[in-house]
Amino acid sequence: MINSQYKSYNDLPLFLNAKTVAEVLGIAQSSAYELMHGNDFPTVKIRSRMVVPKERFIEWVNSHADNPK
Repeated sequence: MINSQYKSYNDLPLFLNAKTVAEVLGIAQSSAYELMHGNDFPTVKIRSRMVVPKERFIEWVNSHADNPK
């Protein structure tokens, strides 16, 4: 099990990278990259780097927590 240093949404950085997404969700980094390449994940591409804005990540988590697939 992956242990996260983040205990609340307030602890998250403004932008999350794949490593942070993986840590927060408790998944492998490769799975985080798969999510970040998905159409419904709120990824922003800055040149060759993919990041997720904190607020949009929180919205995504909340929408999927209410509506598991």
